[in-house]
Amino acid sequence: MDLGLKNRNALVCGSTQGIGKASAIQLAEEGANVTLVARNEKKLKDVLTELPNNNQNHSYIVANFSNPLELSEKLKESALNYHILVNNTGGPAGGPVFDAKLEEFENAFTQHLKCNHILAQTVVPFMKSEAYGRIINIISTSVKQPLDGLGVSNTIRGAVANWSKTLANELGEFAITVNNVLPGATATERLNEILQNKARKTNKPIEEVAENMKNASPAKRFAQPEEVANAVVFLASEKASFINGINVPVD
Repeated sequence: MDLGLKNRNALVCGSTQGIGKASAIQLAEEGANVTLVARNEKKLKDVLTELPNNNQNHSYIVANFSNPLELSEKLKESALNYHILVNNTGGPAGGPVFDAKLEEFENAFTQHLKCNHILAQTVVPFMKSEAYGRIINIISTSVKQPLDGLGVSNTIRGAVANWSKTLANELGEFAITVNNVLPGATATERLNEILQNKARKTNKPIEEVAENMKNASPAKRFAQPEEVANAVVFLASEKASFINGINVPVD
């Protein structure tokens, strides 16, 4: 299937590992020019060398998602305008929501919702001028059902999901879609952290905790980042032009 992504410009956040990296590689495979965004320049350079390149214009931006205004300024300095935005950043630390400190909510709100909003405001004018825009937010299945022990994450993911759906209603008439991808348990560094925390709290071997989590899935295994990226890339494509304002579980 020709997804119509050749020569489209894609901005992929959190793209030095996991789902973000897999999405960047697959978008490049489909012919898009990919700009990677993360805070570690060495890792960004490493991933840049892994992107398929058939006379494409790949680049990277070093940015910290704890500072939305700095992120906005760095984006404005970029040589490209973007048809595709993939919002993706690491989840907040685990723990019961009742025990969470106010700054944990504030930090998560800044890194997830504020940065998503700044990025969308920056790229949408060009999307409107091109009559083509795809905003894809990588969130979590906690949007459907809160996950035990991830109180702050559950709260902030719900906020991002509703922001996204509202934005979809506002931008749909300009041929811009806004959708959420909800990964289930996926083999990433984030999952390793969750497994370690759960094993420590339950005093169980990490292998047992992992096996129990795998058994909750019909496939009896964890997803691979590339399997989630498949959904991201399809939603970024021409073929997904009438899919808008939805949550897509990859689980």
